[in-house]
Amino acid sequence: MAKKDTIANLTYAEAVAGIEGILTRLRSEEIGVDELAREVTRATELITFCKRRLYDAETAVTELLDRQEGAE
Repeated sequence: MAKKDTIANLTYAEAVAGIEGILTRLRSEEIGVDELAREVTRATELITFCKRRLYDAETAVTELLDRQEGAE
């Protein structure tokens, strides 16, 4: 996955693919010691982004369901 300028520009799927790519490189020992801290930082940022997107989606769905129940 090509890195974009900011995580905010990623889609959820791109963020997950980024995390999976980092995990693959970690497991296959492709990441050198010098890159390790940078990749772990990137993975942490991507995980935080994904958690936020999931929370936002859950909140939006809950609000929609609550409105629908109120309309019935």
